[in-house]
Amino acid sequence: MTRDGGDEWLGWRAAAQEALYGPRGFYRRPEGPAGHFRTSVHASPLFAGAVARLLCRVDEALGRPPSLDFVDMAAGRGELVTAVLAALPSDVAARTRGYAVELAARPPGLDHRIEWLPKPPRGVTGLLFANEWLDNVPVEVAEVDAEGVPRRVLVRRDGTERLGEPVAGADAEWLARWWPLPPEEGLRAEIGLPRDEAWAEAVGAVGEGLAVAVDYAHTADARPLFGTLTGFREGRGTTPVPDGSCDVTAHVALDACARAGQRAGRKTEVRSGRRTDARAGVDEHAPADDLPGARLLTQRDALRALGLTAARPPLALATTQPAAYVRALATAGEAAELTAPGGLGDFGWLLQPVGVRAPALGGLLVDVADHEEQ
Repeated sequence: MTRDGGDEWLGWRAAAQEALYGPRGFYRRPEGPAGHFRTSVHASPLFAGAVARLLCRVDEALGRPPSLDFVDMAAGRGELVTAVLAALPSDVAARTRGYAVELAARPPGLDHRIEWLPKPPRGVTGLLFANEWLDNVPVEVAEVDAEGVPRRVLVRRDGTERLGEPVAGADAEWLARWWPLPPEEGLRAEIGLPRDEAWAEAVGAVGEGLAVAVDYAHTADARPLFGTLTGFREGRGTTPVPDGSCDVTAHVALDACARAGQRAGRKTEVRSGRRTDARAGVDEHAPADDLPGARLLTQRDALRALGLTAARPPLALATTQPAAYVRALATAGEAAELTAPGGLGDFGWLLQPVGVRAPALGGLLVDVADHEEQ
């Protein structure tokens, strides 16, 4: 992308890559992501506490190994990995190695125990956690033209768009499999192949344990008609402009990522000798929820399964222990925000075990009914 005139036409993938991660990219700005939008990590320390409990559950499933890894993908300024390490029981914390995976420079004052890396380490034993990472993996955008043909959307640095060449090759195959577009002019889709590849690489880094992706998400039974590409600047949604001034994001086809992660996890198990056939038991056309071990659920259900509740404290506590009542009420409010329908609670969680059986994770991969109260 040219940095002066901005007249070059690029696909959205290349344009967003430069705008987000180039030398002057949005994610290299000193204020960090927290200066522009609020994730679950920033909403409440309860989120990091739940992730810490998940790491402890993985630790138990692995038989409490001498060294336990926690990998925070797209770590921002290291907020989540710092909070998770602080929330762990002392005996688990003493065995845990923290990794922050981020392209931006290591922030000053970060806990010396945390290793700062541009890519996840290989052979992870423990939990790899990607909170709002995949939505910022740049993708191409397709739009149906007047003849019913999906074409690649081209964009200038100022956000002006036009249609380019017809979608072809691997991108066309991905669209046909995961997001088929009816021949109606103006319909759009984001081509999630780069996210599938990124997630497969992340899952492939796990030698034994669990990989989790948390994001805005949709699945094949409810793809949005006009795509989800948008921007965020200073806490507000805005038109996506690939000039480095705003976040450029789109919701994630987590079911497609699940398929790619499934294949990557099985290859890891073959290399480790735990499995002899990397494709054994994989139906390439089965729904993501039918994949052995893989699980898609909402953040609301995931956090409930990890013990987070938005139940209000008993009113009697206000009389006997007013300070405790106020604290409990604040905690319930934070839990309600993290699990709220129409908000953070609707985020998708993709869980993919590698070399560990789902039942050992304490039921996290089991459905929790939407109406269930904890």
